This record gives sequence, structure tokens and C-alpha cells, in this order.
Amino acid sequence: MAKAEIFAGVCGFYTRVETTSADDTVTIKVESDCAAIMKMAQELTEVNPFKEISSRRAVPATLQAGLKYCTHAACPVPVGIIKAIEVEAGLALPADAHIKVSKE
Repeated sequence: MAKAEIFAGVCGFYTRVETTSADDTVTIKVESDCAAIMKMAQELTEVNPFKEISSRRAVPATLQAGLKYCTHAACPVPVGIIKAIEVEAGLALPADAHIKVSKE
């Protein structure tokens, strides 16, 4: 099982993701403070991890769901879900990703 904990930023919402794999499928479980992300989670329950790691052939299902349900274009949750999918499928090592935003 791979997990991701995502703090989306100024909205203050936390999302917790758990992924498990069997064969060529990754199952996704999402708990979030955000109603839009929870709607997305109802549709995004399992994916083919190989289709999620590249957008050259088609837009990954996770990003499609993000475009459909997320109310903010810069929401980091869809990308965080993809990171957990990659790790669970053995397509990436588990390492934190960070975005640091400032204004001077």
C-alpha cells in the first residue's frame, strides 16, 4: 500500500490517499475535507497505472477527474494521487514533493 497526505494550501483542506495494486490495476481510496475532491473520489476508484504516468498518448484519468471536479486549477491533489499510484505500482520511489510559494 502506498499513501499520500496532501495539504492543498490556502483552502486549508487535507486529503489522504491510499492505493493498493493487483495485476495492472491500482485501487484508490480518498478521504478529504474538500467536497469537490470527495466527488472526484467517487468516480476515480481504480486506474491502470501505466496510463497515469504519461500524458503523451492521452490525459491520465486522474487529471481528467481533476479537471471535472476540482474548483481550482492549481489544486495539487490530482498530482498527489498520481504520485501515490506511481509508488504503489513500483513506477517511482516514495519521495516527498514540495511547492514553496512566496511573494516579495
